[in-house]
This record gives sequence, structure tokens and C-alpha cells, in this order.
Amino acid sequence: MAVFQECPACHKKQANRNRRCSCGEDLLKAKKSKRVRYWVSYRLPSGKQRKEAVGFSIEEARDAEGKRRSQKREGRIFDMLPQKNMTFSELAVWYLDLPTVKALRTYIRIGQHIKNLNRAFGDCLLRNIQPVDLEAYQTERAEQGAAKATVDHELETAKAVINKGFDNNLVDGQTVRAFKLVRCLLRPGENARNRLLGFDEYLNLLDASKGYLRAVLVFALNTGMRQGEILNLTWSRVDRETGFIRLLAEATKENKPKAIPINHHARRILDGLPRALHIDNVFTKRGRRVSGDTAANDFAKACKAAGIAYGMKTPGGLKFHDIRTTVKTNLLRAGVDKALRDTLLGHSLRGMDTYYLKPTEADLEAAMDRYTSWLDGQLGELGQHLGNISENVTP
Repeated sequence: MAVFQECPACHKKQANRNRRCSCGEDLLKAKKSKRVRYWVSYRLPSGKQRKEAVGFSIEEARDAEGKRRSQKREGRIFDMLPQKNMTFSELAVWYLDLPTVKALRTYIRIGQHIKNLNRAFGDCLLRNIQPVDLEAYQTERAEQGAAKATVDHELETAKAVINKGFDNNLVDGQTVRAFKLVRCLLRPGENARNRLLGFDEYLNLLDASKGYLRAVLVFALNTGMRQGEILNLTWSRVDRETGFIRLLAEATKENKPKAIPINHHARRILDGLPRALHIDNVFTKRGRRVSGDTAANDFAKACKAAGIAYGMKTPGGLKFHDIRTTVKTNLLRAGVDKALRDTLLGHSLRGMDTYYLKPTEADLEAAMDRYTSWLDGQLGELGQHLGNISENVTP
């Protein structure tokens, strides 16, 4: 164990005997003016080295050092652990208040996960949570009807909270180990969907859809964009001169910028859409931005009107995201190379392809042309349906 002093200028922690810091600060003068913070350094039973701030008095630092020596000698292990009296909810409050966490796009979802976790572990001391408790939580949530993926996401959030606490000396290795030992309920690939949108279903959906939704459906099948990317698309991201939609990194799930070629079907949609007066969104409903919930409800109604089963829990049910799956499958059927399929949809290249394959925009345009020609050949009379879309889109 040892007492360290922190330089008030550069915050370097160093031996208490040093009179001057390497940055040039006079530590003796800083001590007289009570600007030097003292730290006690000791090793936890887990082997992790811990530094604990004890104020601006050398007497307090020496008292704290003596206290830790006594605790270690007497075997009072838990008194030395940083999470001795910390509950899960207290650590969660600290975690949710971190600027880096608040900046996450999934912040609201993380908050909901923690709300569910707090019902079970909120008042529990961190050092008392064991793997059997976490396994019991998995069983309880499954009995409540939560999907395996949902339960796994909640525990992944719990692990993120614990790991962040560990990195900041708020949690010790024993607690991290308890969360690390719990396995996911969902096996890899278990929840993979096999649902594709057939061409007859697609045409029926177009006939059953009205307004913005009809345009969105055509746009989705011809770009492979996610629902959120389409609904949040703004006119400023539509590059008509080069014929590309250019999404910024913050607008994509993969947090990478993406360029999608605009084929003649997508261009016809863009040319026929009215522009809202007060917002820049491309797809609007009565002049307002379309939320994800509104789009989901309208899509469900269109599926019902078209005689198509809807939803994940319905056998053979269709989800909007299945259109994206259909696009990638159709790109394969059209003979588009895998690297170009992945790039068009924003999926990461794997292995050495990440370093050696650099598709250009000309490559993406050629791939989109190939896909569009194949699609037109499969749909045949689709041009007649597309020709009336702009007339049926209401502002």
C-alpha cells in the first residue's frame, strides 16, 4: 500500500516525496495551498490494483492507508471492495447519467431494460448477485412472455453497466464474473427469419396501400433501405446530380456513411412526391413526419387488406424488415457479387475483404442496374402500377 499525490496542474499521480512535478508544478507550494489531492493505492483480494481518492489532507490519507491495512490484515475483505454498499439501481443511475451513454441512439431502450432489471435487482447489493439469480431472472422473464432475444438484450445491458463500473473502479472482478458466467438463451441463428416477400404479394400490397406507404414500399424494394432510413430520409440527402442517396453515419444502424444508387423506379417516386412546407423529410403523411409506429400500423392494415399474414408471432407473418431480406436475396438471384450486395445494404465486409475490396460508386451503379433489370423482368407489368403511384400519394 502507498500514498500518492496528484499534481493539480497535469493530474499526474506520483510519489508523495516528490517536490516538483515533471510538468514543472511546485508541489510543495501546492500542498500549502491545499491544491494537492491525495490517493491511497492498494491491491484488492481479486488482484486488481485500486486507487482511492481521500481528499486534500496528508493526515487523512495516512489514516485511510492505515484503515485499509487493518482491513486486509483482519480479513475483512468486503469492507475493502468498492461495491460493499452499492446496489444495482445505484450503479445503473450512475451509468445512465454518463454522457457517452446518453449519446447512444438506443438510450431509451437501455433505460427500459434497466427498468425491468431494477424490478429484480434494484435493491440488491452488487456483491450479493450470483449467477443463479441471473438464471432465475431469465426463467421469470420467459414465463412472463418475453422473447429470448429480449431477455438476452436486457442481460447484455446489465453486463454493460457492470463492466463500465469495473472499468471505473466501482465494481470488483467477482461481480463481473457472476454476470459473465450467464449464457444467452437464444442460440446463434435461432431467431433468423426465412420470410420473403413474393412478387404477387408485393403487387397486392401496392394495390392495398395508399398515400405515402405505397411510395415507401416501392422505394424499399428498389433500394434495400431500412424502414428507419427511409422514414428519416431528407431531401438534402438525395443527390440528384449523381443519382445517389447519401446517408450520413448517424443515420444508419451500422454507424457508417452509405451511398445507395437511385434506379429509375426510385427516381420516379422521388419525382412524384410532394414536398412538405415545414419539414425536409422525403416521405410525409399529411405534411408531417411519419413515425415508426404510424408506419407499422399502416403497414399492418395494408397487409390485412391484401390478405397477407402480418407480424412475427403470426405463422408466416410478414414484417417490413422482410422486404430488406427479400432485396438481398433478389440481389443474389440477379447475379450481383456478394461484396456489392453487402455494400449496397450497408453490411460489413468480412475477413480480408475489409482491406482489399473497395467497390466504387460506378460498381454500385452497375450492380443496381443489374438488379433493376432482373426485377423488371420478374414483375413484368409492374410499370403500370408504378405509373400511378405519384397520383395516389397525398400531401
